[in-house]
Amino acid sequence: MSLGSVLLGVLADGPAHGYDLKRAHDARFPAARPLAYGQVYATLGRLQRDGLVEELETRQDAGPERTVYALTDAGREALRHWLGETEQPGPYAADELVRKTITALHTGADSGDFLRRQRAVHLDAMRALTRERSDAAEPGTRIALDHTLAHLDADLRWMEETRERIARDGTTR
Repeated sequence: MSLGSVLLGVLADGPAHGYDLKRAHDARFPAARPLAYGQVYATLGRLQRDGLVEELETRQDAGPERTVYALTDAGREALRHWLGETEQPGPYAADELVRKTITALHTGADSGDFLRRQRAVHLDAMRALTRERSDAAEPGTRIALDHTLAHLDADLRWMEETRERIARDGTTR
């Protein structure tokens, strides 16, 4: 996912400054790592350089100076193009969970114990996200949380199948 494209999507709601863009992003994607302000402003700089956003004004109310950004026509076209593209499925085989499990197998560590402890961590995360989803009023927030929960559920199924395979077949050493 391109952060620039996501910020263009936030700016489609109307002009905003970096602080508001960060807050809107974090609200729309509650299960994602919150953006750093530097990341937002660096991305805005690239979008402005590429002619996709423009500065509307710079304000200084009671706090720091804030620059308000808006989409350009080229930015609206880039957003439309991005939204029209499909995405390739992710390369999940390189996921840290898979890497740790396979490394545990190859080093003789107790991969079954690791998977049992990881299952507990996943279940805790799922319970917290399920509570957050039930409290979410914004449909986009619920959709993002549903996606995260589905991936955690798939991880749990994979962990159970892997634990059973290890118990049945032994290690790869």
